[in-house]
This record gives sequence, C-alpha cells and structure tokens, in this order.
Amino acid sequence: MKSFLLLLLLLLVFVSFSTTTNAAYNIVDFGAKADGKTDAAAAFRKAWAAACGAAKPAMIYVPVGRFFVSQGLFQGPCKNNATRVFIDGTLLAPPGYGGGAGMWIKFQYVDGLSIYGGTLDGRGQAMWACKTAKLRCPTAVTSLTISKSKNVLIRGLTSLNSEGFHMSIYGSSGVTVLRAKIFAPDESPNTDGIHIQLSSSVTIVNTTIGTGDDCISMGAGTANVRIQGITCGPGHGISIGSLGGVLGDPGVENITVKSVVLLGTQNGLRIKTWGNPYDGYVRGVVFQHAIMKKVQNPIVIDQNYCPGRVNCPGQSSGIKISNISYADVRGSSATKVAVKFDCSASKPCVGIALQDIKLTYMSSSTPAQSFCNNAKGSISGVINPPSCL
Repeated sequence: MKSFLLLLLLLLVFVSFSTTTNAAYNIVDFGAKADGKTDAAAAFRKAWAAACGAAKPAMIYVPVGRFFVSQGLFQGPCKNNATRVFIDGTLLAPPGYGGGAGMWIKFQYVDGLSIYGGTLDGRGQAMWACKTAKLRCPTAVTSLTISKSKNVLIRGLTSLNSEGFHMSIYGSSGVTVLRAKIFAPDESPNTDGIHIQLSSSVTIVNTTIGTGDDCISMGAGTANVRIQGITCGPGHGISIGSLGGVLGDPGVENITVKSVVLLGTQNGLRIKTWGNPYDGYVRGVVFQHAIMKKVQNPIVIDQNYCPGRVNCPGQSSGIKISNISYADVRGSSATKVAVKFDCSASKPCVGIALQDIKLTYMSSSTPAQSFCNNAKGSISGVINPPSCL
C-alpha cells in the first residue's frame, strides 16, 4: 500500500510539472535506454545540465526500468533552488569494483535538491569478495554522496548492495532523509548505511537499515542531528565515531537518537574514539526510547578503540565526552556486559545520565552486568543492570 501511495505521489507531481510552467526532463529523451546495459551516464548528465541550468524549478525523471549508469557526478550551483529528481526505475552501478574514485552518484554545491523514490543498486559483491579475501582492493565506492550542499531532501529511496557506504552526507547542512530503505548482507564489509561528517542540521526519520557495518555513523564535525524512527539490523548499530584518529578533527555535538529498534546488531548505541591523545569532544547527546533485541553491546562508550593494536597501544584518548543521556533503553543483550563505559584516563567521561534502563542478558540464569572505567554520572528511575557510575 505504501509503495502504491508513493508511486501515486510521484505520478501526480510529474503530471503537475508537465502541465505547468515548470521544466521537466526525462532521461529517455536524452538517449537513456532501460535495458540495464547501455550506459545512461551521458543522458543523465545532459538532463542534469538542462534542469540545473533552468531559471525556474525543474525536474529530472527516471521512468520504470533498469538503467546502467557508469558514474553520475552532478554539480551546482544551479540557477534555481528547486531541482528535483524523480526515480521510478533502478539505477545500476558498474558490475566490477573500485570505479569512480570512491563515488558513484554524487551531488555537489547544490541548494534545494530533492530526490524521490527509486532504487540504487551498487552491485558491490565483487568488492566484498576482494576485501574478504584480504587482497589489495581499490577504494570502495559510495553509492550516493551529498557534498557541500544545503536544503536537500531524500525521500523514499532504496539503496542496495553498495560497495562501501550507501549514503554519505559531507560538508552539508539542512539534509533530510525520509523513509529510506538501505540493505546489504551482514557479511558485507564497510557498507555503512548513512555516514555523516562535517555536516549540520541533518534529519533521518522512519528509515530501515540493514548492512554489514554501522547503520548510521557520525564522524568528526557532525552537529545538530535528529535520528528518529529507525529500524537497524543487521549491522554494527548507531555510532558516533570513530573520533581522534588524526590531529585536528572537529567535535560532535547536539545529537538526538530517538525511538529506534536494533535487531541482532554488533552494537546498539555506541560512541568510540581512538586511543590517541588528540583533542576533541563529544557533547550534548540524547539517546531515548530504544529497543534492543539480542544486541551484543547495547550501550557502549569505547575510548580505547585501536584496531590491530597499531600506533595507539598504551595511549589515552584526548576526546572529552560529556553530557550524554540514556533514557528508556530496554530489551535483551547477547553479552553479559550490557552497559559499558570504558573511558579515557586523561579525559574521563562526565555527565553521563541513565534513566529507566531495562536490559537483560539472553541467558535467564545469569544477570546482565555494567562496566565502568573513568566514567562519572547520575541515575534515576529503574536501572537494570545496576549502574556502576
């Protein structure tokens, strides 16, 4: 029913654009063929040039069918601030791996972009096999990149089997992702659902994500983010970090994660920083109304992140973590330690607030546990497992 309503909405908007003074451009009119083989990249670029160059609101339309697109790099600024892309069909990435210098579909320097519907099939299986075999692989391609843009809406998009990240929001502001569906197998490496970095005022709502890495990850310079109504799993959970891997990374602040469900994920609500002395911060984070089902690490702050034990053993994280609240987090943990705050000796976690935490270990005969190291905070309501703050 939802798919029918979305299709009806797209049809109505398309008819509206076609019958008014707004400009509408169908990629088929520029030579694209829905055969899944003929490269439609040139047709897409021509349609973009026409729409972006229009002085009035403009629309690009991708009809039903399978369109092979070797690469789509779409750049502004546009002459209008209402360029819309309506996709009824499926865009197919190249069948090999490592093309496009790490990016497949990219929009940059655009103000007022909207993307509705459609499917992006990243066909990342060859890249996953290369990584799994530990070969010398090229850079994995991100399926959709929003770069240095503002006032962007992505609604009803489906992303499948990306080589690397499914969606990257970089250096942008005012980006909303609504009712997206993002999927890759749980064994697919580094296929983060949505990655946010150096961006502010980002909203992700009513979205389903299941991948081989973080469902949503927030890197350095992320601020004023609202994440709500997310179903995550499989994957590595909803993560802030990793931070502090290099000198000079900006901090992360004002993050709200609300009304989320995590299903069998490696982590639940996670903050992770490298065990390096580089300065930085994570502050003003609210985790609220979260349901965990067989999650390995439901609540975790890890300031001793050091994969491979290279360059950081024995060092202390310089990232200051403060004012982090967890309220109404409940469900089951797949490990005994359901709440873990492993913080920095030089920059202890402060201002951690726990309220109404109800997490149980899957083994009914063994109670769940908490672990604290260099962490200070407060508790209220019912706390299970008992707090170690």
